[in-house]
Amino acid sequence: MSYETLISVDQLIKLREGATPALVIDCSFELTDLTAGRRAYDAGHVPGAVFVDLEHTMSAEKTGKNGRHPLPSKEAFVQSMAALGLNDDTQVIAYDNAGGMYAARLWWMLRWVGHSSAALLDGGVAAWKAAGHSLETAAPAPLAKGNFSLRPTLVSTVDYEAVKANIDTKQQLVLDARAPDRFRGENETLDPIGGHIPGARNRLFRDNLAADGRFKPAEQLRQEFDAVTGGRPATELISQCGSGVTASHNLLAMEIAGLKGAALYPGSWSEWSAQPGAPIATGSN
Repeated sequence: MSYETLISVDQLIKLREGATPALVIDCSFELTDLTAGRRAYDAGHVPGAVFVDLEHTMSAEKTGKNGRHPLPSKEAFVQSMAALGLNDDTQVIAYDNAGGMYAARLWWMLRWVGHSSAALLDGGVAAWKAAGHSLETAAPAPLAKGNFSLRPTLVSTVDYEAVKANIDTKQQLVLDARAPDRFRGENETLDPIGGHIPGARNRLFRDNLAADGRFKPAEQLRQEFDAVTGGRPATELISQCGSGVTASHNLLAMEIAGLKGAALYPGSWSEWSAQPGAPIATGSN
C-alpha cells in the first residue's frame, strides 16, 4: 500500500513492521533561525529518521529576485534524495515540528520530480510523542546511495509572468497561505514590501489543522476551501504564500479534500514583491 497524503502514527508503525521500503525524514526548521531545525532534530527525532534542511536541500541559491526559497533544479534535488538512500520504490514519510509546513514542501517537491509515495506523518513529532513513543538523539547509520530517478512530474507550477497576466484574465484564482495580517500588508517581517497579489484570496495554512495538530477531515477541508474559492475547480487555483513553503501545505490539504490539480507559484510573495513594477494590493481584498 502506498501512502500519498497522510499517514498516522499507528500506520507508520505497521508499515515499518512490513516489507515496504520506507524512509522517515525530519524537516524541522524555523524561518527566523536557520539552525533551529537541525538542533531540534539532534535533540530528539523519530527513530531512524534522517534530516533534510529547507534552506539547502529544498532550496536553491537566492539572487535577490527569485524569492527566499527558490526551487533547486529537479536534477539536483533527485541527487540529494538518492544520496539519502531513497529508491524509486521507497515510501517517504515526512514530518516536522511546525504543523507540517516544512514537511509539506518536501511532499510537494517529491511529487514535482514524479514520486507519488510520499506522505506526512499526521500530527508530526507531537503525535508520535503523544502516542507514547520515544525519540532518539543519535543519527541513523547512512544508507547506501539509492536509485531515485527523475520521472514525469505529478504537479503543475506557474511563474511570475503567468500570475501577472492572470490579474487581467482572471482564469485562475490565487490562494495566499500567509497570515491574514501579512496578506493585508500589515506586520510584514520577512519580506521588504507588504501586501498581496491583486485578486488573491486568503487561506491561512494553519486553518487546515484541527486543535490537536492533525489535518481536519477531508469533507471539512473541502467545504472550507470552497467557501474561500466559491467552489472553483482546483485546476483553476494557484497556491501561493511567502516563499513557496506554506503554499504546499494548502496544496496537500486540497489533495486530502479531493481538490486535485491546483498549481503552485514557487516564487510566491518574496519573488513577486522583488519584481520592479509588480502590482501590489493591500487590505482584505
